[in-house]
Amino acid sequence: MWSGFDRLADRRHQWVGRLREGPWPGIEYQATIHLKGKTVAQAKDGDVVRVHYTGTLDDETQFDSSVGRDPLEFTVGAGMVIPGFDEMVRGMEPGDSRTTRIPADQAYGESREEMKLTLTRGQLPDEFKPEIGQQIHLEGQDGRPVPARVVEADESRIVVDANHELAGEALTFKIELVEIV
Repeated sequence: MWSGFDRLADRRHQWVGRLREGPWPGIEYQATIHLKGKTVAQAKDGDVVRVHYTGTLDDETQFDSSVGRDPLEFTVGAGMVIPGFDEMVRGMEPGDSRTTRIPADQAYGESREEMKLTLTRGQLPDEFKPEIGQQIHLEGQDGRPVPARVVEADESRIVVDANHELAGEALTFKIELVEIV
C-alpha cells in the first residue's frame, strides 16, 4: 500500500517526495499529477506575465537582471519587449525556466551607420564639453528626444551614436515565468 508520503517539492504539476510507509519506506520518487478536467495555463499573446530574467552577452558579460528586484511585467505579443523575448515566453507555464540566445535581429537590431551623426563644434554650445560614452539627447524630426552617446570627439567635431547600446549584439536570456496575471 502506498499510503503515506512527504512532499519534498511541488513545482507546477510535478511532485518530488519520499514514502513514509509501504514496501520501500524512505524511497524518493517523482510523480506527475494529471488533474482531470484541469489544465495548466501557458503564456500566450495578450497575457500579462511576470518574469525574472538575467541577460548576458556572448562573452558572458551580464548587462541586466531582475534578481533582487520585482519581476518584469509585460503583455505578451504587445511589443513591450524585444521580439525574441516575447517568443521565449510563449508556451511557458508558471514555474518554467528557459535559457535562449536571441540573435541581434530579434533583439535590438543590427547597428546602423545612418544612426551615427557627426556634429561640428560650431553646432554645439560653447559650454558643452563632450566625453566618450557621455549620454546626450538629440531632437528627432517629430520633436521627441532621441537618446545618443558620444563615440568620438576632437577639437573640431564629435560623433554621436543613436543606436541602442545593445544593437548588433546577440543576447542570451535566462528567464523564469513567475506568473500569468
